[in-house]
Amino acid sequence: MAGEGSGRWSRRARALGSRLLEERAQATVEMAVVVPVLIVLALITYNVMVFLAASARFDRVAPDIVLAHAVAPSGFGDAASAVSDDVAGALADAMGSYDVDIEVTCLEDGDGGGSVFSLVGGQRTYRCVMRFEPWPSRLSIAGVDMGAPVALEHVREVVVDPWRPGVVM
Repeated sequence: MAGEGSGRWSRRARALGSRLLEERAQATVEMAVVVPVLIVLALITYNVMVFLAASARFDRVAPDIVLAHAVAPSGFGDAASAVSDDVAGALADAMGSYDVDIEVTCLEDGDGGGSVFSLVGGQRTYRCVMRFEPWPSRLSIAGVDMGAPVALEHVREVVVDPWRPGVVM
């Protein structure tokens, strides 16, 4: 009799043990599916937060830098392109540790129409563009490109009036 009871007990124990192993295996599979999704969500959140911080800094410093360089341009030659280059360099320095590309273009209103006022020129609009490439942007594993396919862009336009130096419109 002892032999029968122990056999029945061992079958029940094996059945219970196999159920526990199946449940553990199920949790392992669920974790293997969920962890990559969580990693991707963490990367997206990180990139959005860095982009928002860089945009806030860019919005803060762009008007000041344009104002400092556009009111009294340095050098000779084409003043608009020289100022645009100066502003782009100063913005790149001001962005510090953020890995962004800066582009500055100048649009001048030509509404003087041949009068005396055309010597001074109209309002100048400086269009400052900041491009941010999310991390990882240049990641390649086994020949498969894993990087982000897009670059985020933030634009800040600053209008400077030559009749009122030091005033940003």
